[in-house]
Amino acid sequence: MSELIRVGMADYKLCRPPDRISTLGLGSCMGVVIYNDQTRWCGLAHIMMPDSKKISQNENRMKFVDTCLADMYKELLQHCRGNGGHYYAKIAGGARMFSHHSQNELLNIGENNLKAVCDFLEEHHIPIQAEDVGRDFGRTIVFDPEQCKLHVSAVGIGEYVI
Repeated sequence: MSELIRVGMADYKLCRPPDRISTLGLGSCMGVVIYNDQTRWCGLAHIMMPDSKKISQNENRMKFVDTCLADMYKELLQHCRGNGGHYYAKIAGGARMFSHHSQNELLNIGENNLKAVCDFLEEHHIPIQAEDVGRDFGRTIVFDPEQCKLHVSAVGIGEYVI
């Protein structure tokens, strides 16, 4: 029997089929799935901020792109060690949740999160296979590692698969 594994804000978890993995309420936050195409192990991170080095007293490493993705990817590699396959990513979120447009970096968290995620994935040679990012609405995602499909439910938009 399969289970739906829930990932909270500022956290990550791993799973493999037949289980699926989900996170709710991605606004400016990023949902990042990294998966191995052969073993079907995957990780899903719900990340709030782009860079841990810009925040003092940051006890929760899972809040930040740089530290959360590093920890998740390291654990994922341990589960897949010696089993071959390639790593890919699917990403969602990074919305501009404020109606006005500003050059103020603090108000562009979604854009900064997206850039930090893309930089991390590029640095680790993990291609992005699909994305649903930006714009001005929230999302909930469910990843099915058996089918390698990311189901997106967007507020006011509906449900779709990437």
